[in-house]
Amino acid sequence: MPTAVMWFRRDLRLADNPALRAAVDAGSDGVLPLFVLDPALWGPAGPSRRAYLSASLADLGPRVAGLTLRRGNPVREVAAAARGVGAETVHVAADFGPYGSRRDTAVEAALAEHGIRLERLGSPYAVAPGRVVKADGRPYQVYTPFARAWAGHGWRTPVPPPRGVAWLSTAQRGRPETQLPGADLPAGLRLPRAGESAACARWRAYLASGIDRYAEDRDRPDLDATSHLSVHLKWGEIHPRTLLADLADFPDLPEPGRANGALIYRSELAWREFYADVLWRHPESARDYLRPEYARLGYSELGTALLAWTEGRTGYPIVDAGMRQLRSEGWMHNRVRMIVASFLVKDLHIEWQLGARHFMHWLRDGDLASNAHGWQWVAGSGTDPAPYFRVFNPVAQGRRFDPGGDYVRRYVPELAGILGSDVHEPWSLAGGPPPGYPKPIVDHAVERKVALERYESLRVGSAAHPSVREP
Repeated sequence: MPTAVMWFRRDLRLADNPALRAAVDAGSDGVLPLFVLDPALWGPAGPSRRAYLSASLADLGPRVAGLTLRRGNPVREVAAAARGVGAETVHVAADFGPYGSRRDTAVEAALAEHGIRLERLGSPYAVAPGRVVKADGRPYQVYTPFARAWAGHGWRTPVPPPRGVAWLSTAQRGRPETQLPGADLPAGLRLPRAGESAACARWRAYLASGIDRYAEDRDRPDLDATSHLSVHLKWGEIHPRTLLADLADFPDLPEPGRANGALIYRSELAWREFYADVLWRHPESARDYLRPEYARLGYSELGTALLAWTEGRTGYPIVDAGMRQLRSEGWMHNRVRMIVASFLVKDLHIEWQLGARHFMHWLRDGDLASNAHGWQWVAGSGTDPAPYFRVFNPVAQGRRFDPGGDYVRRYVPELAGILGSDVHEPWSLAGGPPPGYPKPIVDHAVERKVALERYESLRVGSAAHPSVREP
């Protein structure tokens, strides 16, 4: 009787998992649930992702009657596990990332040497990269037309979880089990509950009480107005198809005078899929400029400014609050991600790759495509047609999106005694900033002018640039 392997990667769930359903159908004599701790991925991961992954695997294990864990090169380990249970097929969700694509090709070849097939079904996306194209087959270069075509393309309905699976284990065949890696966190770093049940519970709660205010409040870091599902999507504890199916139950037209929270939320899922498509087509853009000419922009020599930024000690409260939130939660509000990224690239004139690397080290939801291309959008080297003029004013952004200063005071205790929006300009107070909090390390007005002069010197494109404005 045939057996099969379900090789879990970024799909740590049972519901809405087409690859798992295919493994169950193919393995009538049982399915081996397998996860491989790949040194190529585990090594570069920071403490947040390592700890969260460990917790998610611990949650998945009992629901598959014991997850088989291997450590090492997947080319060797997957083939050994499949042969150990006499499997004819190994089932996976397709990986479209630069490393994942190469790894799966190598694993497929290794399995084929033993007469075992690698079967790909599904992906971490509602619409797999490469499927949304123009009428002439060319890819979309910017988000808005992509999002329209993506919504028009549509997606499959969620797949129910399998029942009555005969789970296998290599331990039954005399191989000692690899233990889950340690999950020690640096002092002060706290992570949310991991796993499929936590993801589903959070989503249900957000649908019930948060989605109706999403359009109005999503840019407010002082409010708990976002779903916090990015980490669950990162690890596949819930699939975007599931979210989109639930969002379809909301009316297309909003209430009079209000934006449609469900539609705006769907547009954010489209951003995630757009960036995955861009990375798939341009794998080098994970670390290199999508627009190569931006590599010629003048950047500053590294010094103490980068350290001040990473530690949240720039003297700009909204920037410092964001960087400290990253270190304490392994997460940062999306609006603040844009603010701190703009500050690094356009106020400190440091290349975006250094900021992206710092984010990937600390983010629990660190996604290569979204992180790299979010940074490139801010840096002006990404998919936007004319972004050079966007230079975020950290004071104006703070006053607009944290009007009462609650977000800043939550993460910058040195400023806890400053009431209201004055917290965003502590240097303007009588006597200057409170003891222990630094003065601004740069003058934003001066550095903004420098950034615009450098960007203008590139003369990107031949069309006239729009007038300079400051968000």
